[in-house]
Amino acid sequence: MSALLQQSAYFAVLLTIGAFAVGDALHRKTGRDMANPLLIAVIIVAVVLLALDIDYAVYEAGAGVISWLLTPATVCLALPLYRQIEILRKNAAAAAVGVLVGVVSSAVLIFLLAMVFRLDSRQLATLLPKSVTTAIGIGISQELGGIPALTVAVIVLTGLCGNLTAGAVCRLFKITDPFAKGLAIGAASHAMGTSKALEMGEIEGAMSSVAVAVCGLVTVAAAPVFMSLL
Repeated sequence: MSALLQQSAYFAVLLTIGAFAVGDALHRKTGRDMANPLLIAVIIVAVVLLALDIDYAVYEAGAGVISWLLTPATVCLALPLYRQIEILRKNAAAAAVGVLVGVVSSAVLIFLLAMVFRLDSRQLATLLPKSVTTAIGIGISQELGGIPALTVAVIVLTGLCGNLTAGAVCRLFKITDPFAKGLAIGAASHAMGTSKALEMGEIEGAMSSVAVAVCGLVTVAAAPVFMSLL
């Protein structure tokens, strides 16, 4: 059975889509942040692969077609931004400062982590792109000599944490301005956080989209600088 599934050209794709569909249905039914569709999909896929003794490399090769959709999906985030472009123009300075602070604070924390735990340059390069979208983070990791597969895992974990905790953090610190909420969520947890921001409102989603795009570009420029300091 396992060998048959591994040879199938459609098993990995169907498993991925089916697992996400189950997660999405549970999320819609419960309305709970913890019932995150991606988190549930990851758990289901992991359980199925372990139960059927299917190597992850085989699954990754079969599901590679889904990865091709990452870049166009990220580009689609420009739509809510286009609808809220006037708000961005009026608050351009605040957006620039917010995004810059988000990128620098993330990079500094990772750099300090590397210093404390004596991580080598390869491990630092793997962790630095943790707060940018996967399509950009993989390229940064490869260019700096990191481990792209581990970078993807770190990015997904970062996005999940942001998606699950964004609402609670905003309530805890009494952040009510939609512009500020969107920028913070996008800068901290990239596209996965943006999906949560879109649930909060169109302004939040638009500003989060801005943060995702600009943080990615700034990180591309800043990552080599932090690498040179290690």
